[in-house]
Amino acid sequence: MGERELTVAIDNTANESRNFRPLVADALDFWANNSTRFAGFSIGYELDPDAPNPDVVVEFVEEIESCANVSEPAGCAPYVHDSGQVSRPISIEVVGSYSNDSTRLILKHELGHTLGLNHSAGPQSVMAPSSQLSTLPRPNATDRRLPWADADFTVYLAGNDTEDTPAVREQVRRGLDYYAGGADGTVPENVSFSFVDNRSEAEVVVVFGDDLPCRTGDTGSCGRVRGIDPDGDGALERYDDLRITISGIDTPAVGWHVGYWLGYGFGFEEDPEWPAPFRNATYEQRRSDWWTER
Repeated sequence: MGERELTVAIDNTANESRNFRPLVADALDFWANNSTRFAGFSIGYELDPDAPNPDVVVEFVEEIESCANVSEPAGCAPYVHDSGQVSRPISIEVVGSYSNDSTRLILKHELGHTLGLNHSAGPQSVMAPSSQLSTLPRPNATDRRLPWADADFTVYLAGNDTEDTPAVREQVRRGLDYYAGGADGTVPENVSFSFVDNRSEAEVVVVFGDDLPCRTGDTGSCGRVRGIDPDGDGALERYDDLRITISGIDTPAVGWHVGYWLGYGFGFEEDPEWPAPFRNATYEQRRSDWWTER
C-alpha cells in the first residue's frame, strides 16, 4: 500500500454492544510483526477507531452482500498489489457474528489481502481460502420452537413397492397432518408438509427397510437429524435433515411412529415435551386413532 504506517478506523454497524477494538488491535499487531517475513516489507498501524481520515476502515456488518466469487463470505477486502489501484480509505468488511477467535482470523486474513497476499501465500494458517469458523454462542436446536430454516417441509417415502401402498401413505399423512395442525400447541401453527418425488429435495425422509440404524433387531423405528453447528459447541443449532426409519411395523401403527419421530425433529427431548398421544403409548394406542386425542 506504499506507506509504512497506516491509520485504521472501525465502523461497527453489526453489534453496538460488542467491543471489536481489541480484536482489530490483535490482527494489526500480527501483521506489524510478520509483514516483513510474509509480505516482503515492514508495515505499522495506528488504530484510531474514530479517525477522520483513515487509510483503512474495518467495517463490522451483519452480512456481506457480495465479495468477488465467494459465497457466504465471512470477510471481504480488496487484493492490493499496487498502491495506486485503490482509493482511500480501503474498506475491510467483516461479519460481526463470529466468535472472538474466528473474528481475529478473519481480520488477519483480510488484512493480508490489503498487503498483497493471495490465498496461496503464507502463512497458510491465515491466508488459506477457507477455514473452520465458529459464531458467537447460539441457542441449540432443541431450545428453539422451530429448529429449521422454515416451517415448510418436503417429504420423501423410501422403500420397496409393497410398503409404499395407499394405506401406508395415508398413515404417514396422519403423522404429518397432526403436526401441520399444531400438534396440540407443541409446534408453530404454520407448519406444512408436501411430498416430493426426488429424495435429494426432501428434508424429511421416511425409510421402510429391514435394518434399523439405531438399535438391534428388525422391528421398530429410529430417527436421526443432521444440521449445522455454527458456534462449534458440539450441539446442532439448526436441523436440515430428518430421517425416519421404520422396520417390521404393521400399517396401523406407521402413523404413530412417524409422528413420534417428527417430534424428535422438532427438538423434543424429554417425554413431557411430546404431544399426549406419544407419551408412554401402549401397543393398542399406537394402532388406534391417536390423532383424535387432545
